[in-house]
Amino acid sequence: MRKILLVFFTFHCSLLTTLAQTAVSTYLPGVTPEGAIYLLPKTGIRISIQVEKTTYTPGELCKYAERYLRIKDVSPTPSVNYRITGIRQEAYAVADTSKHYAIKFDAKTAATNVRLSDDGILLGINTDPQPQSKSLSTPHPPLSTKIDPRQYMNEEMLAAGSTAKMAELIAQDIYEIRESRNLLVRGQADNMPKDGEQLRLMLNQLDKQDQAMTSLFIGITEKDTTEHVITIIPNKTSDQQVLFRFSQKLGLLESDDFAGEPYYYKVEDLKTVPPVEVIDPKKKNKQAPGVYVNVPGKLRSTISDAKGVISTAEFPAGQFGNVELLSGALFNKRYTTRLWLNPLSGAVEKIDVEQPK
Repeated sequence: MRKILLVFFTFHCSLLTTLAQTAVSTYLPGVTPEGAIYLLPKTGIRISIQVEKTTYTPGELCKYAERYLRIKDVSPTPSVNYRITGIRQEAYAVADTSKHYAIKFDAKTAATNVRLSDDGILLGINTDPQPQSKSLSTPHPPLSTKIDPRQYMNEEMLAAGSTAKMAELIAQDIYEIRESRNLLVRGQADNMPKDGEQLRLMLNQLDKQDQAMTSLFIGITEKDTTEHVITIIPNKTSDQQVLFRFSQKLGLLESDDFAGEPYYYKVEDLKTVPPVEVIDPKKKNKQAPGVYVNVPGKLRSTISDAKGVISTAEFPAGQFGNVELLSGALFNKRYTTRLWLNPLSGAVEKIDVEQPK
């Protein structure tokens, strides 16, 4: 939800230098007795890391896998392994409390509609702001449901006097299931299904039984993907720093946990906006009234490991640019001016002036 202000005022904007020196906890954007206060945004980076966890549970008959099913190198030891399957970067807006400005009320002006985000960022004037895109999590495949192989065992298998005998009986049953499947596929079964849908159901059931019974020998391998999110709000360029560490046995770790290999990040200011002349603080309040907006620069964020670069992305960034003043004359009550600001960068996206008839 966005805050909506409907007020009568002229645009007399000035930098609130006194508020800039006070604690942030005492400052709230919105309506004050003197007028409306708004913020400009800076860019944060949301880093999403997809980690796949693979869990192997050996089957209770694993030592008989080679003898009865001719399957070699079946491990009798359970294990858990992790691997990174993807890293994604996206930008998001953060209210920059060093860039807060006031719009003072004046009853002589026409009604003006000011749109703020929930955290006080100016989004538009005299118009509805453009819808902001929401961060979408990466969809993950659902976990497969475990099948209890004992539901397919007959009385002779369950009553076997030894594990070896049970393994022999189950292996014979596996071969019979596979033979039945082959006969159905070839159309040579004694009781062939009446239609294709019935055939599909029969084949699926045989496959399920085969997998369940075979898992007693080869074990069960389960995979699950989790998403971890790290946020960075760069206020200046940074050299290569440790973002997180990763271990194949332990998964994602904190940057100071030396049990894993380091992954690094670096932030560069691409200097797309030339520096501006510093304004004398004594003259700053004498500027013409209007609306302050960002002229954002651009940053480059790079994530790498010991082998090289993994992900690089470039984003507009208000903290690496300048602040400019839109003249208050644009909002003279003789005509209606609509202003759209980019919700991420605070830059002007569109200005529309409706001339009087």
